[in-house]
Amino acid sequence: MRVFPTYQRYAIFAFVALLAFASIIAASLYSHWMWIFAALFVALTLVGLRDMRQYKHAILRNYPIIGHMRFILESFRPELRQYLIESDRDEEPFSRQDRGLVYQRAKGVEDKRPFGTIENVYGSGYAWLTHSAAPTEIKTTDFRVRIGGSACKQPYNASLYNISAMSFGSLSANAILALNTGAKKGGFAHDTGEGSISRYHRQGGGDLIYQVASGYFGCRNDDGTFSPERFAELAADPQIKMIEIKLSQGAKPGHGGMLPASKISKEIAEARGIPMGVDCISPAAHSTFSTPVGLMEFVGQLRDLSGGKPVGIKLCIGHRREFLSMVKAMLKTGIIPDFIVVDGKEGGTGAAPVEFANRVGMPMLEGLTFVHNALRGAGIRHEVKIGAAGKIISAFDIARTLALGADWCNSARGFMFAVGCIQAQSCHTNHCPVGIATQDKLRQKAIHVGDKSDRVARFHRNTMKALGEIAGAAGLSNPSDFMPYHFMFRQKDNEFLDGNEAYPYLPEGFLLADEEIEGLADWHSRWDRASADTFAPPEIPHGPFTARKRVA
Repeated sequence: MRVFPTYQRYAIFAFVALLAFASIIAASLYSHWMWIFAALFVALTLVGLRDMRQYKHAILRNYPIIGHMRFILESFRPELRQYLIESDRDEEPFSRQDRGLVYQRAKGVEDKRPFGTIENVYGSGYAWLTHSAAPTEIKTTDFRVRIGGSACKQPYNASLYNISAMSFGSLSANAILALNTGAKKGGFAHDTGEGSISRYHRQGGGDLIYQVASGYFGCRNDDGTFSPERFAELAADPQIKMIEIKLSQGAKPGHGGMLPASKISKEIAEARGIPMGVDCISPAAHSTFSTPVGLMEFVGQLRDLSGGKPVGIKLCIGHRREFLSMVKAMLKTGIIPDFIVVDGKEGGTGAAPVEFANRVGMPMLEGLTFVHNALRGAGIRHEVKIGAAGKIISAFDIARTLALGADWCNSARGFMFAVGCIQAQSCHTNHCPVGIATQDKLRQKAIHVGDKSDRVARFHRNTMKALGEIAGAAGLSNPSDFMPYHFMFRQKDNEFLDGNEAYPYLPEGFLLADEEIEGLADWHSRWDRASADTFAPPEIPHGPFTARKRVA
């Protein structure tokens, strides 16, 4: 009596095999049309036999044929969840409400909401803007910031909102062309990502921020080292407005990468300056420098080679002492980057190890506040512009980021949504359903460059208009005037802090002062431990943190 329950998991397989046998008999005796069913059931029977003999999937071995349903359902689980299960506020990683806002602004359709907020305004983490009883009207919303310090000969007037770094190779040709053409139409900048400048960047004609990463793509020697000659030749292109040295990115800081030879097309090889048929390695660290002073000297070298264009660095904050070492190197060498882009660990990527995406690096708000105050403490904040990136897609996101110390913002996934991304989260599979994150020629044809570039420009324009509206609501004449006190942050369900309390601006020059400021002992201790000549710590801290006393 126990035999059938033990083997009932094979019931579907047995039933299919029986149908195959019956179909063959029916086809032989009654109708040739039955051979269609016979072929189907015989094929399924063979699949079941294969399932029972294979050893890679235990579920198929125990549940032949029917076990495949698990893998089929799993393959479109993200879409199933997105369309049928998730609420407007579920974040995976962007909520339906956030995505809908981008889609509406990109299409130029109604982006208003009826019946009030769906946010939990009394929940921990909620933030809001404090408005003025005397609001202003801002008519011109082409907001810009001038980037370029005293050593810069070709400063750039950048929009307050630009396309963050995404490489050709990670994104398709049509996606790059749509983004860059949209940037041209809207008058904002497009960061190339570490994959260098492709023919599609050039065809679009939009302003470019050329990213120089550890692989030195576009400016490398055959052995992968930096080539000053090739960089100078490339940087002379008037389409390139700024140079960005990438130290790390938020989604996978401290992690290198590899593009397999099988995925390297002629166009990718052309853009990156790499050979076909060889794996393309992006090292975790730069080979051109290994010390804070070396980094600043590299900044100065690129500025000279580019004819004085703005040169900056991009990083996700890790060891805070290491960034303070960079600041000390700025003071020691007198070479100060024109800008610093702070990437939050919530930033996006085509593919990253789960541990890196979830647990490595500092979130954007904390990283931005730290960098802003470190430069203030060293007395050089006025010489360095700060950009910020990390899930910034709405006017409120931009306003809050500007208030906490940024001079402008970048967004990658926001502009991907504008092109048509549906957050299928299949970027690493080469099977992007809308043709954005793929090199499949057929899939990327789904992107109509003319229409999608209009959406990119329209999303930017409508977001800047919304930014002007909320700046006016706060009684300001320009979004760059936002300060922390314009925002409130709820810490607990029944407690909230003024922005000046949650994310304060620390005193100018406090790190250089002779006397230690009460309450900033940890800043002074890290500053004392930082060295312009090395990223390595002078000692390994053990046990509870204690602020080291300064020697007069």
